[in-house]
Amino acid sequence: MKRLSDIKYSTLDLVPVRENGSAAQSLRNSLDLAQHVEKFGYTRFWVAEHHNMDGIASSATSVLLGYLAGGTSTIRVGSGGVMLPNHAPLVIAEQFGTLESLYPGRIDLGLGRAPGSDQMTARALRRERSGSSDEFPEDVAELMRYLGPRTPDQRIIAMPGTGTNVPVWLLGSSLFSAQLAGERGLPYAFASHFAPRFMHEAIRVYRNHFKPSAVLDKPYVMLGVPLVAADTDEQADYLATSVYQRILALMRGQSLVQRPPVKTMDGLWLPHEKEAVGDFLGLAMVGSPQKIRAKLEVLIEQTQADELIFTSDLYEHADRVHSYELLAQVMKG
Repeated sequence: MKRLSDIKYSTLDLVPVRENGSAAQSLRNSLDLAQHVEKFGYTRFWVAEHHNMDGIASSATSVLLGYLAGGTSTIRVGSGGVMLPNHAPLVIAEQFGTLESLYPGRIDLGLGRAPGSDQMTARALRRERSGSSDEFPEDVAELMRYLGPRTPDQRIIAMPGTGTNVPVWLLGSSLFSAQLAGERGLPYAFASHFAPRFMHEAIRVYRNHFKPSAVLDKPYVMLGVPLVAADTDEQADYLATSVYQRILALMRGQSLVQRPPVKTMDGLWLPHEKEAVGDFLGLAMVGSPQKIRAKLEVLIEQTQADELIFTSDLYEHADRVHSYELLAQVMKG
């Protein structure tokens, strides 16, 4: 049985944009956070591709990763993830091959099969390409060929990219990618930070379908976990109201810019909305270090996960940094 101190811990930054804030400040905050969690002992720092969302500034994912990798020295940086239906596999191979060439041994390529946007935006991104998620398995295979060793009969190469063998992860919030990751022998990251309902089934499907590969000899599971750590339970509950407001806005189709915490959510949501936000954040770790430690120990006991990747979507940047600092203390025992 795994103990908390056996588990790797990482950061997923959504590069949030504050109310009355700017994308430029959010991007600078992302680098500052990466520099802090590197010192705190986190394994990797990932950012996710989203489009047409005014509260998330990580749309040009590979460009941002270059900025983050250039401002850090040891932590792995990567995509959590690149939404592959939006892109030609060759383009992603060249982008991440370039990153790996500049920052060897520090780049991760997490891939998702959702567009990371609405359908109208997806069409704007792709123009003439069909970009169907049905093509995801073939696109993953094509991308991995570009990143693998060059073969004698290979007519198209990624340069940079060929021979870099950038580690590829499959990401998912349903069972499709779980099965595919298992069959391909790839590490699997489940989006339990927003879809906890399918977590246990996805882990089971992944492990049951796992076939050893040149990449892995046994399954490797990473789980996404929302985080609101503070010195006291009361302070954490207060800070978490910013997260609740953001998820509520997502569900209502409203602006996703971060809003400051409030003393109470009463009057801001209806009973069914409160329940829906609670379901969305079913795996959230909200509280003091003592409370979070107890909840994490249960999570590890139930899932036997290999790694946890935390997202802390707090209004004040200093509160986010402190949240990750407290968590590092918990994970180190």
